[in-house]
Amino acid sequence: MQLLHSIQLEELSPCPYLPGRDKCYEYFLAEQLSAAEISAYLELGWRKFGIYYFRPACPGCRVCTPLRIPVGAFVPSRSQCRVLKKCAALDVRFGPLQFSARALAISRDHSRRRFGQEGDVEEFLLNFYLPSCPGLQTEIFRGAEMIGVGFLDRGENCLSSVYFCFDTACSGLNLGTFSILKEIEQAQRLGLSYYYLGYCVADCPALAYKNRFRPHQYFDWAKQIWFDVDS
Repeated sequence: MQLLHSIQLEELSPCPYLPGRDKCYEYFLAEQLSAAEISAYLELGWRKFGIYYFRPACPGCRVCTPLRIPVGAFVPSRSQCRVLKKCAALDVRFGPLQFSARALAISRDHSRRRFGQEGDVEEFLLNFYLPSCPGLQTEIFRGAEMIGVGFLDRGENCLSSVYFCFDTACSGLNLGTFSILKEIEQAQRLGLSYYYLGYCVADCPALAYKNRFRPHQYFDWAKQIWFDVDS
């Protein structure tokens, strides 16, 4: 690992998940992490975009809960099986990170329609195509057209979802759920132990959906250990 900026605390700013609260991340900048090193950081609750590594350090609050799936034990629920059936004709491909104009267009559409934000090209490249550790790209096609693209970190024993976006004209396909299910399958094929879903916040619908993938494990910030949730 090549450390570019040692661990520091950000200034307090409004929480993007829970109104009326402030958030603060501890962060560092680094590149050239090995698969073993990114696994070790994920194990301790860290997340990343590009070379920016972060985890919550909010005063008096630890509701952002790291969540991961033990892929060997995972069984899709009935509703998740229905999503798999609905999307059975789609083609899912995994490969190296590879920028395309279509991937950027999907990201911009997703940001505009879902979050009311205009996607920035430079930010898109820095977050997803400035690799600081081993990575993979998920691409979902309907026929010849890409309709979803995701970004994964590849650890020694895991895959970690960094981000996924889709063409909002295809919202009825439940591509967010479908992509998670296919990425869990990919982790299984690679013989890995875990699939990291990022932070789950129970009172934030944008993040609470992660709790529906079971069995899973969550990270206890106070005890610094992972606990099993079977059902």
